[in-house]
Amino acid sequence: MMILGEAMTAIVGISAFYHDSAAALVIDGRIVAAAQEERFTRIKHDKDFPRHALEYVLAEGGITPADLDYVGFYEKPLLKFDRLLETYLAYAPSGFRSFFEALPVWLHEKLYLPRRIRKGLGGKYRRGIVFPEHHESHAASAFFPSPFEEAAILTLDGVGEWTTTSFGVGRGNRIALSSELRFPHSLGLLYSAFTYFCGFRVNSGEYKLMGLAPYGQPRYTDLIREHLIDIRKDGSYRLNMAYFNYCQGLTMTSERFHRLFGGPPREPETPLTQREMDLAASIQKITEEVMLHTCRHVHARTGMRRLCMAGGVALNCVGNGRILREGPFEDIWIQPAAGDAGGALGAALFIWHQLLDKPRRPAQPDQQAGSALGPAYGNEEVEAFLKSQGAVYRRIADEQTLLDTVARLIAEQNVVGWMHGRMEFGPRALGHRSILGDARSPEMQSVMNLKIKFRESFRPFAPVVLAEKAADYFDMPRGKDSPYMLVVAPVTEGRRRPVDRDASGLEKLGVLRSDVPAVTHVDYSARVQTVDHLRHDRFYRLMSAFEEQTGCPVMINTSFNVRGEPIVNTPADAYHCFMGTEMDVLVIEDFLLLKQAQPEENRPEIQAYLSRFELD
Repeated sequence: MMILGEAMTAIVGISAFYHDSAAALVIDGRIVAAAQEERFTRIKHDKDFPRHALEYVLAEGGITPADLDYVGFYEKPLLKFDRLLETYLAYAPSGFRSFFEALPVWLHEKLYLPRRIRKGLGGKYRRGIVFPEHHESHAASAFFPSPFEEAAILTLDGVGEWTTTSFGVGRGNRIALSSELRFPHSLGLLYSAFTYFCGFRVNSGEYKLMGLAPYGQPRYTDLIREHLIDIRKDGSYRLNMAYFNYCQGLTMTSERFHRLFGGPPREPETPLTQREMDLAASIQKITEEVMLHTCRHVHARTGMRRLCMAGGVALNCVGNGRILREGPFEDIWIQPAAGDAGGALGAALFIWHQLLDKPRRPAQPDQQAGSALGPAYGNEEVEAFLKSQGAVYRRIADEQTLLDTVARLIAEQNVVGWMHGRMEFGPRALGHRSILGDARSPEMQSVMNLKIKFRESFRPFAPVVLAEKAADYFDMPRGKDSPYMLVVAPVTEGRRRPVDRDASGLEKLGVLRSDVPAVTHVDYSARVQTVDHLRHDRFYRLMSAFEEQTGCPVMINTSFNVRGEPIVNTPADAYHCFMGTEMDVLVIEDFLLLKQAQPEENRPEIQAYLSRFELD
C-alpha cells in the first residue's frame, strides 16, 4: 500500500461467528483502530461477520479493502471443525442433536470462511488470508501491546480449536507457546457451567456470577473438588465429564450435576436463593485457586518476572487481583479486550511481528492507547444531531469551565452520562463512554442499578480513582496501576467502617462499609480503574476537578448503557439512553444537557426504550 508516496503495510484482523465479533487495523505495527460489531448494530455480543466494524477501522485508517496487504482471522476454522467431529464421534449417538444444529452453521459460514471474508471486503481484497491458532491470537494480543521487552504469557478461556489454556514466553518480536491444556478440560467452561446453573446467560453472565460470589459462602468447594475437578499443584486439572453436557448436548450441565447441587438450574429472572450465592462463592474460590497455581507453575517454568494474560478467564478481575498481590510475578499486563474480540487485534499483530518478523519496540505505559480505539465524533457533528432532536443544550467551549461544572453536578448527587473522544475497545467503559456518580453517596449504588442501568440490585459498581491516589483508598502496591479495570483490590483498612450487624445473603447490600460506599462491595473489594494523564486526558482532568472540589479522588464509573444494550457508540446512542433512563445530566464533548430542561415529547417511556434490547 502507498500513502503520500511512502510504502506502508496495512493489516486487518477479524474475529467472528462465536462471540463478540470485531475488527482491528494495524499499520506498520501501530494499532490504528479496533471495535466490536455490537457497538454499530446495537445487538449485544453480536457474533455475525463484523461488516460495520471493518468499515469503521478501514475508514479510520483512510484506506480501502484494496489497500490491505494482509487479512488475519483469529483462529483456524478447519481445526475447530475437527474438534466438533471428533467430539461427536466420541459421544455418538447422544450428541447427534447438538451436532445436527451446529453442522449447517459450519457448512454455510465457517468452512467457507475465506469466501465469506472476501465478500465482506466487497470482493476487493485479492491476497491471502492468514489463520493463526486461537490461543496464538490471544497470546499476541497480550504480549505485543504490553510494555515489556520479555514476559511470560498465559491464555485461559473456554476453548479455541482444541486448546483451553496455554502458556509460553514473549521476547522482543516473538511469542512461543510451549504448553497447553485441551478440550473438554476447561476452566472457562467450568465457570460457564456454574453461570448457566445459577440462571445467567453463558458468555455474558459470568461477570454477574463473579459479582454475586461475595454474598455467599464457599460451602460447595469440597464437593466441587471431590466430584467435578481434579486440581494438580501445577495448575493443570481434569474435569469429570459425567457432570457436564456441553460436549454432547445443548446445555452446560447434566442431570448428575443437578442432583449433586440439590435440584435443577435456577430459571432466569427468578429470585436468587442462598444456593446460587454459595455456588458463586464456591466456583469463584476454585477458579482463583487454579489461576494462582497456574501462575506459580508458569513462573517456575519460564523464569520470567512479568506476566501477560488474555482469554475470557483473564476478565476475572478478582482472580487477577490475587495474582497481582499473591502471585510470584513483579508485574502483570492484561489485554483490555481479553475475550474473543481481542483476538482480532492479536491476529493482526501476530502477522506483523511473528510472520513478517518486523521489529517491536515496547512503549510506556503500553501500546494500547488506553484502549480508546473506536470512533470519535466532533462538536459540529454532535451539535447537528442535538438540533435535529430539538434537544436543549449548552455548549461550554472553555474546558475548565465544563469540567468544573460537571464535577459540581456529580458532587450534588446527579448521575452523569459522559461521552468524550474515541470509544473504548473491550467490555469496559474507561472514561470515554461512561456513566459517572459520586462514590461517597450511600444511596448511589442502588439508584444507579435500579433507575439507570435497570439491572440486578446486587451488582457492584467500579471505582475510578486518580492513579497517584489509588493506594490511599485501595490495597494496591504503590506504582501498580489498573487502567483497564481488570484488577479487584480490597478497600484499605483506614477507609473501612465497622459493621454493627451480621447480615447474610442480599441483606449485606444495605450495610455501609467504607467512606466510598457506592463502590465498596460487600466483601470490602472494589474493581479498580486508575486514571492517569497519559491515557485518559480529559477524563483525568475531570477527576482532578472533582477532587479539588470535594477532596475525594474517587468516583463511580460504569458503562454507558442499560441492561441488555451494548455500550453506546454515537451521539444518538448516548442521547436516547439518556432520555430513556432517569439519568440527570448528559455531556457529549463540549455540550451539556440537563434532563429537566428537555422537551417532554423527547422522553420515551422507559419500557419502550428497554424493549429494543434483549435482556440477559
